[in-house]
Amino acid sequence: MNIKEELLKEKIQTKTKALAIAEFACSSPKNFKELMKYFLAKEYRLAQRAAWSVSWATRKKPELIKPYIKDLVVQLGRTDVHRAVIRNSVRILEAIEIPQELHGDVMNACFTFIGKPATPVAIKAFSLTTLFNLSKLYPAIKNELKLIIESNLENETAAFKSRGKKILQAFSKK
Repeated sequence: MNIKEELLKEKIQTKTKALAIAEFACSSPKNFKELMKYFLAKEYRLAQRAAWSVSWATRKKPELIKPYIKDLVVQLGRTDVHRAVIRNSVRILEAIEIPQELHGDVMNACFTFIGKPATPVAIKAFSLTTLFNLSKLYPAIKNELKLIIESNLENETAAFKSRGKKILQAFSKK
C-alpha cells in the first residue's frame, strides 16, 4: 500500500479508509513510521488525513507510538496544522503513559486548550482526561482542574459537562 496515495486519494476521508490505513500501518514498525511521517508533515491536508489513522493504529498497537510521543507533544503547540492533528494527538496522549520529561509540556498545552473558549470540544474533552490522568502523579493540579471544570460547566457543551462531571466525581471519591 502506498500510504500517502491512499490518504489523499478520495475527496472525503472515510472511517473505512482510515481503518484500512491504520491496519496496514500496524503490520510493521516501518509502515507505522511512514504513517507518522505524514502525520508530522507540514502538508496540511496530508497531516489531517493521517491523524485519524495514527489514532486508530495507536489504539490497536500502543507500543508503536512510543518512539513518537515527543513528536505528539510538539504537535500540541503548532498553529499551522489542522485541528484533527491536535485532536488525535491529545486523544492518543490520554490513553498512553507519557514520559515524565514531557509531563510539564503536556499539562501546559492541555490547560491552555481547556482555557480557550474557541478550542473544539473534543480537544477539550481529551485534555480534561489527560490532565486527570496526570493529576494522579501531580496532586497539586487537581484544584486547578476542579476549578476550571466547575467554573465552565454552565457554559460548555454536553461533552465537556459529561467528562467534567465524571472527573469531579472521581476526585470526590478520593
